[in-house]
Amino acid sequence: MRIERILVHQVDLPLKEGRYAWSGGNFVEVFDSTVVAIETDDGLVGYGEVCPLGPAYLPAYAEGARAGIAQIAPALIGVDPRELDVVNIRMDAALKGHPYAKSALDVACWDLLGKSTGLPVATLLGGQFGDAVVLYRAISQEDPETMARKVAGYRAEGYRRFQLKVGGNADVDIERIRAVRAMLEPGDVLVADANTGWLPYDAMRVVAAVRDLDVAIEQPCATYRECRSIREHTDLPFVLDESIDSMEMLLEALRDRAMDVVNLKISKLGGLTRTRRLRDLCVAHGIAMTLEDSWGGDIVTAAIAHLAHSTPEKYRFTATDFNSYGSVSIAAGAPSRVDGKFAASSEPGLGIHPHAPVLGDPIAVFAA
Repeated sequence: MRIERILVHQVDLPLKEGRYAWSGGNFVEVFDSTVVAIETDDGLVGYGEVCPLGPAYLPAYAEGARAGIAQIAPALIGVDPRELDVVNIRMDAALKGHPYAKSALDVACWDLLGKSTGLPVATLLGGQFGDAVVLYRAISQEDPETMARKVAGYRAEGYRRFQLKVGGNADVDIERIRAVRAMLEPGDVLVADANTGWLPYDAMRVVAAVRDLDVAIEQPCATYRECRSIREHTDLPFVLDESIDSMEMLLEALRDRAMDVVNLKISKLGGLTRTRRLRDLCVAHGIAMTLEDSWGGDIVTAAIAHLAHSTPEKYRFTATDFNSYGSVSIAAGAPSRVDGKFAASSEPGLGIHPHAPVLGDPIAVFAA
């Protein structure tokens, strides 16, 4: 099996709620997603997707993903997509860094590996654990009462884990956390996610003010050093996200005992191949994980489901179903939430079937 052509599609993903807002006044109303289709000489096609959370969240943006793919794709023509380490070494040789630009290509190769073997990606990633994966719901940053009301609504839909977007004014964030926690019941999980938005002074004020609540604190400050300093001054469960962008950073955080939970985002790490390595290291060290991505539609959600479902339940803190946030479906067969949970497809590969009219004509084609 050899790669013959790589097609690139651009798709807009509007939000059902109209806007997704987080720290620093950042927000997105329509997500700019990139879908790649890798065609092989035996007629199989594999799909991947990358969708940065706008240009102001991580060092990633939609046009950059497509520019990176254009740099990398010619180096993959003629390669066997099932040889995933070869694929990743080829991508690294063609473009230094920029892991998010490599993610969709790597995922598409996993889809092809599954289709060529007749196995779901979850099986190839280690096997399926349990019947379903517990999901969290991210609550966009608004006033405390509105956020509490939305949590109540999503709880009625079956969610029991919530990621509350804070990282703004410390006093308002304290109100947000208290208002939402009051809506929840014992056993419900609440994570206050500052998305790097607090200065250490503000973070210290917040963790002191909510120390009596059942709440976890996620990525309070911009740097790893600052986050670790807050970790040292609170007994609340602690989550790291944006700081963990490589194997090296994960090793440092494990050495420092800097977190109780780590968020692993597929595109931030460069695809399923590299994310699996970090996942397995966390299992070996007894660290729970949120398995997710920066954003995306049905294809990203399918990749998350296979990664999460192949993670032992003990270490699976939660995952997310991004396709439920948007108003546009780009593929059939993607996981669908039922009572706050989803399951990976049992079909070969990712188990998704893209809607050609939604993808439209490719904006770029790479071939021999």
